[in-house]
Amino acid sequence: MATTLSIELPSPHAAQRQILSEAKRFNVLACGRRWGKSTLGIDRIIEMALQGQPCGWFAPTYKHLLDVWRELTGVLQPVIRDKSESERRLQIAGGGVIECWSMDSAGDSARGRKYKLVVVDEAALVPELERAWQATLRPMLTDLKGGSWFLSTPRGINDFKGLYDRGQDEEREDWASWQMPTSTNPYIDAAEIEAARKDMSEAQFNQEFLAQFVAWEGALFRRVMEAATASPGAIRAANHTYAIGIDWGRSVDYTVFVVIDATTRTVVEIDRSNRADYAVQIGRLKAMCGRWRPAAGLAELNSIGQPILEQVWREGMLVQGFTTTNASKAAIVEGLALAIECGQLRIPPDPVLLAELQAFRAEPLPSGMMRYAAPAGQHDDCVMALALAWAAATAVGQRSVTLYMNPDTGMFGTEPYYESGLF
Repeated sequence: MATTLSIELPSPHAAQRQILSEAKRFNVLACGRRWGKSTLGIDRIIEMALQGQPCGWFAPTYKHLLDVWRELTGVLQPVIRDKSESERRLQIAGGGVIECWSMDSAGDSARGRKYKLVVVDEAALVPELERAWQATLRPMLTDLKGGSWFLSTPRGINDFKGLYDRGQDEEREDWASWQMPTSTNPYIDAAEIEAARKDMSEAQFNQEFLAQFVAWEGALFRRVMEAATASPGAIRAANHTYAIGIDWGRSVDYTVFVVIDATTRTVVEIDRSNRADYAVQIGRLKAMCGRWRPAAGLAELNSIGQPILEQVWREGMLVQGFTTTNASKAAIVEGLALAIECGQLRIPPDPVLLAELQAFRAEPLPSGMMRYAAPAGQHDDCVMALALAWAAATAVGQRSVTLYMNPDTGMFGTEPYYESGLF
């Protein structure tokens, strides 16, 4: 006679149901305090274990792990076939396994495991999270083509922010990410959240309750979200002047083209690509120039070299090389930062661009100068393309004329050098 076993799991609230319906293979959830992230993670790992699959739960420390371990053993008690307190291992009826690890000691001891699902709780507190993902967690998912969940309240700009940005990137089709403030949990009193706001600094409240990634120090760009008011789908205006900025990608970097309407000081198009050869990239650039007919442009010369720039000229595009030094980079980046902060430039609410701007750092060097760059392991390709476009747009705006480039010399003039049908 068959025996029926049952366990009781909380019903997901509306925001949790939304996430479950939108989930992909690799998922990153940034949420406010008391939102229910651990409850969501427990739901995911139990469901997979009940399907007979091996799963791993990871927490930054042993202390963070204990509450979840107690909850897992309590909920699963009717279906537990074997339990090891010392190894934090549960064998479930039907063959499923849940193993729990603290990231401060998992290291090599967990390296040989294979899982269908891993859940990383309080992921923002894990030191070197990106390295742990690449060296330990991601290989565990290879055999069974498994998935992952990274759950946390943000803790500044760190590796968790980098994984969140990956989920916002449309080109990373296996990744998804969400930002859920505490208020989306219907079981938390809204009046209590407002009371907490009065007792906390704005930055602290934004992080803990609004699930925002707050740059506590070193952030260069301010008022980024206030500048993100440009609407997509702009069309070229005959009486407007346009400028383009180009940051060429190297091996794992992205190539980014940004076009700015210098007349309205608005970003009208962003093109971002990865791992395409230069012939393809130049073709995309030519098509973009055909749409907007930019009067001027700047391309980072360091990454492409003079021969590539000469090919751009031969294709009839009005682009000059920009040699990046610490001083020249500082000039264009600081100019962009000032424009955004003063409300002089409107940008689209593009998640990759916004993420790069918010993460971009200014760090003092021993020489007394500043180093401007993305945090280690993150990208700044959109930032640099935007900075180059803004520098070109500002120069064109000051002259108030349309400039044309001689493709043989790279020099600008006020008369077209040739008739190509492109301009």
